[in-house]
Amino acid sequence: MRIAAEQLAFPLLVRRSGNLARSLTKMAGNNAVLNRLEQKGAEADQVIEYLKQQVALLKEKAILQASLREEKKLRVENAKLKKEIEVLKQQLIQAEIRNGVKQISAPHSNIVSFSDVSQPTFTAISSSTPKDQSKGADEEKKKKERAEKKAGEKKEKKQQVPASDDSKPVDVSRLDLRIGCITTAKKHPDADALYVEEVDVGEANLRTVVSGLVKHVPLEEMQNRMAIFLCNLKPAKMRGVVSQAMLMCASSPEKVEILAPPNGAVPGERVTFEGFPGEPEKELNPKKKIWEQIQPDLRTNDQCVATYKGVPFEVKGKGVCKAATMANSGIK
Repeated sequence: MRIAAEQLAFPLLVRRSGNLARSLTKMAGNNAVLNRLEQKGAEADQVIEYLKQQVALLKEKAILQASLREEKKLRVENAKLKKEIEVLKQQLIQAEIRNGVKQISAPHSNIVSFSDVSQPTFTAISSSTPKDQSKGADEEKKKKERAEKKAGEKKEKKQQVPASDDSKPVDVSRLDLRIGCITTAKKHPDADALYVEEVDVGEANLRTVVSGLVKHVPLEEMQNRMAIFLCNLKPAKMRGVVSQAMLMCASSPEKVEILAPPNGAVPGERVTFEGFPGEPEKELNPKKKIWEQIQPDLRTNDQCVATYKGVPFEVKGKGVCKAATMANSGIK
């Protein structure tokens, strides 16, 4: 029985030994594959490093080639500029010769660097012949005449704008305030808040006045209306329309009312102020800021009468100017 058991166990041992041998053989094969893979990886690293070096060399070569191309381009442009300078130099010499200017040679270096700019080969000297002196005198005379003519034109233009009399005090007497009649009014074609009015202020022609009253006064109330106008402001363009005067109004942030002249006043009559005599200026100089200095003292009093420092706006023999309802308000 024991021999039979041993006989049965022997084939099993042989099979197990065969399996172990195959496993060992397989492991040995795997190690060989791993070794080859490690070797290939090392070779790949070397190839990558070599490629990096080649790329760096190519970049340096490309930069060098670009620099050479740029240098060549600059040399070509420099040569072209030198030719143009030489042509202009020769033209200048010919022009000087035609005008009687003698030419002498000037020493110069023959060495030209890349950045050199050509210098004129000849230096001009004035000829002292009587003919040339006479010609120079004629040219000098013509220059003097042109300068005098120009100065005369400037003086004439300056006289067209009346200068402010700085000896006069800066007060309301400098303002040309007149009674005017708005003959027609319409909305500004390019500004929703503005009216364009045609106004009779006692002159041969009507004046155009632009006023920002659309939000405060209905259009129908602007027609054939008597009012007070400041007539010696410098004309100013307002959205494409030149305004030749300013309509005087009592004004606050919430409300605006057109000042009304006294009954019986007619277009062209002056508005005067007791204690402030004198003729107004023909045109206020904007640089002097005369209107800006006077305007803060223009106000309506507690009876809605328009005043300057408490003195009423008055039309002689007719009465005072007033706002409809606005008391103690500014005027502008």
